[in-house]
Amino acid sequence: MKKILVVGASGQIGTELTLALRNKWGIDQVIASDIKTEKPAVLGPGIYQTLDILERDAVRKYIIEEKIEVVYLLAALLSATAEKQPDFAWKLNMESLFTILDLAKEGYLKQVFWPSSIAVFGSTTPRTDTPQYTVMEPTTVYGISKLAGERWCEYYNQHFNTDIRSLRYPGLISYKSPPGGGTTDYAIEIFHEAKRRGTYNCFLSKDTALPMMFMDDAIRATMELMEAPKEHLRIKSSYNLGGITFTPQEMANNLQRHIPGFTIHYAPDFRQSIADSWPKSIDDSYAREDWNWKNTFDLAEIIKIMLQHV
Repeated sequence: MKKILVVGASGQIGTELTLALRNKWGIDQVIASDIKTEKPAVLGPGIYQTLDILERDAVRKYIIEEKIEVVYLLAALLSATAEKQPDFAWKLNMESLFTILDLAKEGYLKQVFWPSSIAVFGSTTPRTDTPQYTVMEPTTVYGISKLAGERWCEYYNQHFNTDIRSLRYPGLISYKSPPGGGTTDYAIEIFHEAKRRGTYNCFLSKDTALPMMFMDDAIRATMELMEAPKEHLRIKSSYNLGGITFTPQEMANNLQRHIPGFTIHYAPDFRQSIADSWPKSIDDSYAREDWNWKNTFDLAEIIKIMLQHV
């Protein structure tokens, strides 16, 4: 049985991915780690290790001594938060990646997963059915770091025969953990505010169309990619991953069918310009062809599930 380490396990993706991996591989095989000194209760039973991913020597020592074979590197500063701390965002997002890439190059790690994002695209990218290969001129420090990371993942795969795999996640919707400071966070916040106050002040305009995905689909995509035969994977940088596209107004209209008195107000802030530079929809045909990817959750089902659990 392979030994797996999830770095950034208490984040939005990390929480659910850790639980899914433990369900598949066993509680003792999947180690959750984060910078927090105490294990978050949501992670449930299993090993928890406090690790600061920026402490390169300590991270290397732990991975080598514990004979970790697979790392899911999820530690990062997301789009909106990163704009407020650009120097630290670059440091965290890039130095953490090099620590793990070098361990893979040296043969300590058999496999690595590192998430990219639709933030790698920019205002010059075709916004409808954005293709796998296209113009990529990101305008945020998060997007710049993810694009640079993609190039380094491909470089290590090509030059050092590593097995680094990646997905360009769209906006992710989940009820098990709070949003992490991204530009698509409205699609989670809206449920909390709808049930708490019956109204929501949205930081994006009503007609801002963005690609989104329910977290269950994103976790399944991640695990399916990691289990796919290496020889089937043509993309050595990061796969486009598509879901569904909707606007805040479309989500609000659907939500009002469940909460008739719900109201929404629009007050776009600095995140609007970020959203305006991102795709409206994604062409993920490479993922569909290479490892049979297919999303399953539509907007109506997402709303129903979120209202049940938030």
